[in-house]
Amino acid sequence: MLGIKRLYILIIKQFALLFVGTFFIALFVLMMQFVWQYVDALIGKGLTLDIMAQFFWYMALMMVPQALPLAILLSSLIAFGNLGESSELTAIKAAGISLMQTLKPLIFIVIAIALASFYFQNNIGPQAKGKIGQLLISMKQKSPELEIPEGIFYDGIPQCNIYVQRKEMKTGMLYGIMIYKMTDSYEDAAIILADSGMLQSTAEKRHLLLNLYSGEWFENMRSSDFGNSATVPYRRETFWHKRIVLDFDSDFNLADANIFGQNAQAKSLNQIRVDIDSLNHTYDSIGRAYYDDAKRYSYNIPGITKADTLRAIQALRAKTFDYDSVYAHLSPDKQRTAVNNALSKVTQQMSELDFRSMMTSEGDKYLRQHKLEALNKFVLSLSCIIFFFIGAPLGAIIRKGGLGVPIIASVIVFIIFYILDNVGFRMAKQGSWSIWFGKGLATAVLAPTAVFITYKANNDSAVFNLDSYINLGMKLLGMRRKRSVTIKEVIINDPDYTRDIQELERISGEVTHYAHTRQLKLPPNPIKVFFKYHPDHEIERISNELEEVIEDLSNTRDRTIIGHLGQYPIVSEKAHTRPFEHRWMNILSAILVPIGAFLYFRMWTFRLRLLKDLRTIKQTNSQIISRIQEKKMNIPKDSITL
Repeated sequence: MLGIKRLYILIIKQFALLFVGTFFIALFVLMMQFVWQYVDALIGKGLTLDIMAQFFWYMALMMVPQALPLAILLSSLIAFGNLGESSELTAIKAAGISLMQTLKPLIFIVIAIALASFYFQNNIGPQAKGKIGQLLISMKQKSPELEIPEGIFYDGIPQCNIYVQRKEMKTGMLYGIMIYKMTDSYEDAAIILADSGMLQSTAEKRHLLLNLYSGEWFENMRSSDFGNSATVPYRRETFWHKRIVLDFDSDFNLADANIFGQNAQAKSLNQIRVDIDSLNHTYDSIGRAYYDDAKRYSYNIPGITKADTLRAIQALRAKTFDYDSVYAHLSPDKQRTAVNNALSKVTQQMSELDFRSMMTSEGDKYLRQHKLEALNKFVLSLSCIIFFFIGAPLGAIIRKGGLGVPIIASVIVFIIFYILDNVGFRMAKQGSWSIWFGKGLATAVLAPTAVFITYKANNDSAVFNLDSYINLGMKLLGMRRKRSVTIKEVIINDPDYTRDIQELERISGEVTHYAHTRQLKLPPNPIKVFFKYHPDHEIERISNELEEVIEDLSNTRDRTIIGHLGQYPIVSEKAHTRPFEHRWMNILSAILVPIGAFLYFRMWTFRLRLLKDLRTIKQTNSQIISRIQEKKMNIPKDSITL
């Protein structure tokens, strides 16, 4: 008992040290990825150190739940890889301690980390995401003169749309400038064209100073005396240098937190639940209102008299109502009016339905976002446990420590998780997949993988034995290796040719009888295959007896016999009789029609191949018997070997 406690302390120490190191490494990598996405909002803004510190602090808090699973995966893989590489894991197993018993203390630690991750996501993470969202919006508004792109219109400056053809980053000069300066309406717009210019902030950071060179200014003369916009005069000015002062407060201030009210990532689980109820109530009310409007909507057509209406009602009751007959009784003017009125109402209804569809789809999007974020809190916490049961057993199997193989394995597993999770999230977000399926896709794939790897490691199975997977694939596809028999350099016992001839003759008779009685050319009976199977071990027995003869004859020095031995096929002993060993699996495969059909035709193929193999065995037996008899007739009686 004392030894087990010391073992637990040793494993916990190794895992804890590696976990702390890998956690900060994973956190740093994720933070750099996030910073790279928003590098334009940070560089050249003149932000103070306290603002930058807040940004990196909230960013680190936001990335903690994502860094925990990766840190657990990498640290557990390295820890048990080190134990396996130093043969400590072998000594632990030799002492009678299983892998699951070795993992016991770490399982409790990982479960505690998963619970802490859930608490962090539910309480600290949403606040950090809300704060960093405010900082990002405020940073983007800090110095808009540095964010003007090339080749597109930029509207980051109030009441201005600026187009810049080219920018000189070193000098800050702008070339090919076009400015739409808006005031109260489009009629009061001013259009400014300039060959070059420069945009700078004033010292108090409350205005932008725009210096323009070699350009023209077009502006409508704002006057209330002109009622028609087509008669409003305009002013045109050509200038060599023009200085414009734009109002803009670029002092850093946190954006209003209400902007993030619809952001599900900035909410706890309780807030998400309350908001989902509110959204459901709101959009259900909208849906009921739309339904009531549709019921109240009337399709009255002007020009139809009361007599026409009564006739239409009577025809409807008689189930002989015909719109064409009602329309034919109208005069040409009324027909034209009815068609125009119907077309107008249809167009109006289509526009109304498009607007309502946009409203309802927007509500569905908000609901999906909130449900996805609520489920994401559980998925990220559960991934900590799943990654541990992948990393620790995988390290015990690989038996490679350090940062080489473990990092490669961890990156592969994390990439698979990231791709599945990201694809599922996007498909569920746009409504193509259900929320549970999309967000649970990565977990549904990796959880069985973790169970499989843990089972294999606990039973010391060779998971990464390539030959076993190749053999399994060849078996499923019906492929087989060619038999290879060579002359032995040292022979202890010579073959018993007399007994071998008798065995080969008997085997030839048995294969002939088997091929005739089983009718291998014909397709198998589906009822006997899937539901009423009777054991058939005849080919298995014949194959074993033939292998004994081949083993005995492989001691010969005759090259002709050795060549004939290489012609024997490697027989599939059971593939022609039934798909599976267990009866219930055969019945299940028959119920699943596509699988059963595939297995049925596969078994028929094996029957035809077995018939060909039996003919080859019979022919090869005859050749070997003839060769042995020929050699016996040509050698002296006192000769011992051929």
